[in-house]
Amino acid sequence: MTFGKRLTDLVLALVMFVVLLPLMVVIGLAVLVRDGPPIFYGHRRVSRPGKEFTLWKFRTMRRVRNDHGVSGGHKRRRVTPLGRFLRHHRLDEFPQLINVIRGDISFVGPRPPDPRYVEMFPELYAEVLKMRPGITGLATLSYHKHEERLLSKCRTAAETEEVYTRRCVPRKAQLDMLYAEHRTFCYDILLMLRTVFRSLPLHLSRWR
Repeated sequence: MTFGKRLTDLVLALVMFVVLLPLMVVIGLAVLVRDGPPIFYGHRRVSRPGKEFTLWKFRTMRRVRNDHGVSGGHKRRRVTPLGRFLRHHRLDEFPQLINVIRGDISFVGPRPPDPRYVEMFPELYAEVLKMRPGITGLATLSYHKHEERLLSKCRTAAETEEVYTRRCVPRKAQLDMLYAEHRTFCYDILLMLRTVFRSLPLHLSRWR
């Protein structure tokens, strides 16, 4: 990560945190009142090979013991009504501003993977994690809906794991590497805007 990108991340994250703090307090209280504690959900992720951190979100699911793996159709009943609203509008990800301020992640980059998948695909993630992970990115924006459709059809944890590792991980890695080849400051800005305004185009050739 360049000094310029890190400085942009830090300044923008601090400004957004201050501006969004009242809304985050409201969301946190809503989670507490509607679904009970805890308000936040922290899960282990990898920022680069050999280095893990805790990625924070507002809790959107009912808790169970020994929960692991990505969310497929088998977890659908655990998502609370408030959680569905937060997920749809990506409001559950606001606490990740803390991760950006800490330097765990950037605003734009590959989504930070679960350590389990890094262990399963060490060579693949050795390339992907040459970039600092991000809140949003090319793979997140262009593949997320398709991934949701694939995983929503899964009825067991084993089926979700098989579909995710066989179909989702390789495709997202391809998109992450495509982003790595063409990333520019302007394209990062586009991806951030595209996260908020979903009608903007993602074509690389227009933003080099």
